[in-house]
Amino acid sequence: MAERRHLRDRLIAGGLRLLARLPLRVNHALGGLLGALAWYWPTRSARITGRNLELCFPDKDAAWRRRVGRRSLMAMGRALTESPWLWQASPQTLARLAVEPPRYARLREREGGRALFLCAPHLGSWEFAGLQAACHGPMATLYSPFKTPEIDRWVREARASTGATLAPADRSGLRVLQQARDRGDIIGILPDQSPKGASGTHAPFFGHPALTMTLLPRLLRGRDDHVVFLFAERLPKGRGFRYHEIEAGPEVADRDFARAAAAINAHVEALVRRCPEQYNWAYKRFHPAPEGQPSPYRSAE
Repeated sequence: MAERRHLRDRLIAGGLRLLARLPLRVNHALGGLLGALAWYWPTRSARITGRNLELCFPDKDAAWRRRVGRRSLMAMGRALTESPWLWQASPQTLARLAVEPPRYARLREREGGRALFLCAPHLGSWEFAGLQAACHGPMATLYSPFKTPEIDRWVREARASTGATLAPADRSGLRVLQQARDRGDIIGILPDQSPKGASGTHAPFFGHPALTMTLLPRLLRGRDDHVVFLFAERLPKGRGFRYHEIEAGPEVADRDFARAAAAINAHVEALVRRCPEQYNWAYKRFHPAPEGQPSPYRSAE
């Protein structure tokens, strides 16, 4: 059994290294093909995607939701295949891929001493956004290890190479983020990832209750740090990425965590509406439902 796992891990790592050598345009074409197959099969991801679009865009017709759903899975396929390509890219290559530098870079240059929280949802290329963010100064971000040791080692080395400190998703990781905040570093946050345990609260997202992290308002309590919500839109044919950014105000640091979570979701929703076909709709964002309410995904299981 151990030998089989070792062989599997080596095959996966070999496949990812092959993807890293393809021209980005070819890499994206392959990823799009994989995503299209996942839509037409249809897979569980396709069912969850369809259900999320029904919940979030009831005013759109079925043809629109099918088109966005297919493009979303194609975008997720590209996110998968482009990751190893990005992991081996140099900071100079990453900078060239940005159509223009992110605005938060000028913000950081203008005002030192204050921490900068970058909140990048599962929209566009969050891997690109995270890797390039670390090129603009010391950065800390939570990290959940990959199950495949070779992939995990590759990812850790790639993210560390651009200056990121990876913090485990536990109490020790929280201390790492707090220390980075106190130094005025960059802190990377995935604002639309469902938190574990009692570290979140339900707040509206596209009009439906979604369990939302309260890590951000906890870290911001009593402070005046910068908070920017952003995503890197993936451009066609490997032509690079375009940043979309929203600078948040004190609403995301509200002492009432329910109001802060609602503000966080409002900013994420505003970004998603700019490019819904590049959002990860295959994620069960509305699970778990509030106590006493049925799961909205029963029909998609």
